[in-house]
Amino acid sequence: MEDRADSPLADALEVVGDRWAILIVDALLVGPLRFGDLQVAVTGIAPTVLTQRLRGLVDARLVVAEPYSTRPPRMVYGLTSPGRELAAPLRALTAWAERRSGTQAGRRHGACDTPLEIRWYCPSCEIAVDDDDLADGLIDI
Repeated sequence: MEDRADSPLADALEVVGDRWAILIVDALLVGPLRFGDLQVAVTGIAPTVLTQRLRGLVDARLVVAEPYSTRPPRMVYGLTSPGRELAAPLRALTAWAERRSGTQAGRRHGACDTPLEIRWYCPSCEIAVDDDDLADGLIDI
């Protein structure tokens, strides 16, 4: 049995398992933002906490900080390619939260207005894969 404290999920949570880190990444999914814009986008975050979380996300190479002013030094923050890869898990987490709260305001199919579902997809077979068809190695809950 896999030690959950020493797993890929545990490693991911070390980087983005904090409320503020996830909300910062979510805010940056719309595009690069300056520090003040991030403060507005992430309601309730203290400037010192924002600075700490941005530093951690930059260190983890999920966010890049580009200077736009040297005097005083000011940065614009944007997601790297690995940071943008968090869009799908954040959408899945948001969909889960919407189902749990009963709001179900998630994305809908433009052609028929049906709520969309997030599914595993096999690019080789070009089919959606149900939980019953997953290969061994995943733990059923």
